[in-house]
Amino acid sequence: MIVLRSVLFNTAFYLNLILRMIVLSPYYFLASHKNAWSVPKNWVRSNHWLLEKIVGTRFTIEGLENIPDGGYILAPKHQSFWDAYALLPWVRDAVYILKRELMWIPLFGWYVGKMRMIPVNRGARGKVMAAVLDRTREEMAKGRQLIIYPEGTRRPPGAEPDYKYGIARLYGSVGVPVVPVVMHPGLFWPRRKFLRFSGHFKVRILPPIPPGLDPDVFLQKLIDVMETESDRLLVETIEANPHLPLPPTAAKRYLELTSGAPAPSSLPPMPPSGSAI
Repeated sequence: MIVLRSVLFNTAFYLNLILRMIVLSPYYFLASHKNAWSVPKNWVRSNHWLLEKIVGTRFTIEGLENIPDGGYILAPKHQSFWDAYALLPWVRDAVYILKRELMWIPLFGWYVGKMRMIPVNRGARGKVMAAVLDRTREEMAKGRQLIIYPEGTRRPPGAEPDYKYGIARLYGSVGVPVVPVVMHPGLFWPRRKFLRFSGHFKVRILPPIPPGLDPDVFLQKLIDVMETESDRLLVETIEANPHLPLPPTAAKRYLELTSGAPAPSSLPPMPPSGSAI
């Protein structure tokens, strides 16, 4: 059944994306920047609905009161494609720093360009990166919200933390609060896997870290608060969803956090191979 539900959801997901991009393009490109946000945000809401109705995956957001007014950096855990877009409806005017190659994809790149995202050549150094920082400061000065993943790329649930210094460099450069976010959607929408799993998980928005700290002090504080709360939420999520097949990283971390108690899953660990999407 989970295979059938995953097939149906993945099919509906991409049809929903393609049809909306084609049908809503005239409105999107003619509307103001503010009004055009309704197109991607409604697409996200529709995907949340599809995931709940087809797969049976639900989520709850805690800590919305911790989101400040104006510009800030949103720093979520990144485990799956889900968390690349899922929080957009709760962010007023998001901006991403993304691979410049994405801007070259027909239609998708035009959509991204409309929202004035910041393209970057990941292999670039020196003046090019300084220009990216300048552009980021320019967008943040308009009161926008930068979404950036402190570990840079998707990491499996329970994996050893691997924070990059880039977020500390941005923090020291733009002078806005950083809002940490922890969650474990990777247990339900695993990275590079075709299957989707039912259940319920929480997205926990933590109190913002104010601007003005030394970047090194900030980074250590960010790691401490995110990893402490992420571990707590990992145990909660696994125990609330005992049917989930756990990836090895999550099963190992759960054992460490619960002093050797076996994970509640009744299924064997997820095999390492799977269909990429």
